[in-house]
Amino acid sequence: MVKGKKRGLGKGLEALIPDMISFNEIEQDVTTEKIEQISIHKIYPNPNQPRKSFNEESIQELANSIKIHGIIQPLIVSKTAKGYMIIAGERRLRASRLIDLKEVPCIVKNYSEKQLLEVSLIENLQRQDLNVIEEALAYQYLIQQYKVTQEELSEALGKSRSYLANILRLLRLDQRVIDFIIEGKLSGGHGRAILSIEPLDRQYLLAEKIISEGLSVRQVEELVKNLNNAIKENHKKTKNENKDIHVAAIEESLRSIFGTKVNIIKGNKKGKIEIEYYNDEDLDRIIGLLQ
Repeated sequence: MVKGKKRGLGKGLEALIPDMISFNEIEQDVTTEKIEQISIHKIYPNPNQPRKSFNEESIQELANSIKIHGIIQPLIVSKTAKGYMIIAGERRLRASRLIDLKEVPCIVKNYSEKQLLEVSLIENLQRQDLNVIEEALAYQYLIQQYKVTQEELSEALGKSRSYLANILRLLRLDQRVIDFIIEGKLSGGHGRAILSIEPLDRQYLLAEKIISEGLSVRQVEELVKNLNNAIKENHKKTKNENKDIHVAAIEESLRSIFGTKVNIIKGNKKGKIEIEYYNDEDLDRIIGLLQ
């Protein structure tokens, strides 16, 4: 296998994953391999590639360019029982279909299923317009496939550990919210802001509110903070309402003695008494009463 530096993937990735196909190999294929004209109807996208969304406006611009100048860089495909699966060049294929091309120039490669996904990962990770969910899915694949830690991968990619962790956390969102991010209706920042909301149905309802009202990330962070505080207060209130009548009576008696809020927490065999104070003088007053 030809070795080469992986552009945009960090200098350490080749050492971490030595058998991964490099993007340089794809580039070398373009200049050294035989180019074949293949019917556009025999070519289909790789269903497992990380990139799921395409900007229709940029595809139309590419189609206009192809109409004038032709396809300058051939597609790279792999022969399968179904026809030819795209390894690199799905945007060119989509653009070619818009202008009703019958055939497109291709280089045919024989890659295994594992190699096909690797090449798609490499081709897409070095792009600047990859959305955060596609990026997260690519990182998740590398971690699971090669049994590496987030820390090892972050070093190999030349990215911070927190950056990697924050992107991967987005995959824990409700799938409908993930789809909103892929479609560009929400940003990764919006997604991170609502991660703490449970259950997932509430994430989806909040996501719809964000979209309909055009809320900024900062506004969503404040909204989530208020929602979480309200949930805690309701939980506390419910807990107090369910408290044993005898315990509640003791708490009320102690409140009248100390002149402040007293909370009794009972466990199976032991518990604790919490006495609130509001400043140093209040603390001295309560200590005096205890003495």
